Amino acid sequence: MTLDVPNIKDYDAGLRAEAAEEPTLEIPQSEPTKKTQIIAIYGKGGIGKSFTLANLSHMMAEMGKRVLLIGCDPKSDTTSLLFGGKACPTIIETSTKKKLAGEEVKVGDVCFKRGGVYAMELGGPEVGRGCGGRGIIHGFETLEKLGFHDWDFDYVLLDFLGDVVCGGFGLPIARDMAQKVIVVGSNDLQSLYVANNVCSAVEYFRKLGGNVGVAGLVINKDDGTGEAAAFAEAVGIPILASIPADEDLRRKSANYLIVGSHATQWGALFEELAINVDVAPPLRPKPLSQDGLLALFSAETTGAGFVLDPATDEDMRGKYAGQKVSLEVVYDNA
Repeated sequence: MTLDVPNIKDYDAGLRAEAAEEPTLEIPQSEPTKKTQIIAIYGKGGIGKSFTLANLSHMMAEMGKRVLLIGCDPKSDTTSLLFGGKACPTIIETSTKKKLAGEEVKVGDVCFKRGGVYAMELGGPEVGRGCGGRGIIHGFETLEKLGFHDWDFDYVLLDFLGDVVCGGFGLPIARDMAQKVIVVGSNDLQSLYVANNVCSAVEYFRKLGGNVGVAGLVINKDDGTGEAAAFAEAVGIPILASIPADEDLRRKSANYLIVGSHATQWGALFEELAINVDVAPPLRPKPLSQDGLLALFSAETTGAGFVLDPATDEDMRGKYAGQKVSLEVVYDNA
């Protein structure tokens, strides 16, 4: 019997040739194999993702849909509004305790429900004691062990922090875990900067053959100044809902009260959002350059009219800017 020994040189050459190929811009389009829509929601920290998702998921459940809400933010605050301000045990914390006790994590240890919504938090490491992105990956590995791919839901909503650009937080986009992405922003530069970064990530992985697209923008705390709407038009994505900067919404959110219900005056708004989220197709965005993003705002707001003044070597040396003594010998009559 002879052994087939691979030709390492040919294998190496093949890898190099593959790495040198330009990524194709042609994206294969196919019908989803499962009815579940897995939707990742991104946005700047504090912009209102958790507020939006808690109320959106509650409204979807009122409309007869089966919804799973998963908080993927180390702050673990996605489900707080849904559970009246109470923090539920996170997957990472629970799995650590169970492992130390020699026990296995069960669904009932980490998943809780209210009003037809099933919700859980992945959690994250304590400050300075680990990588938040790696925590996200560990959390999803645990979900798979719990049977995630066999669960029966109409929607799985993933709440992701958009400020952080490390790999774990880009998991749904990089690994085609989600069918589409929704960004939450407002009429301020920082939230739209994050939204633009998310669009850039989607575009990057589309070039590599990915299928995730951006379904649209939710404008939260909309004060009517129009920058977020201009951003959506510029990158080529629709506005799924505009949630106004309203004192009643602020008070109810601060008191952990659900407004995504037909029992409130805001029911119609969140019903429209739920419908739009369901039918919006995953689009390929056109992310803006930094200058293009700044152009959405007035120069007085952003300082966009400032002209860069290059520093010199003398500027950097300050009081040591005098010419250095040279030891070079110069022969004038050589």
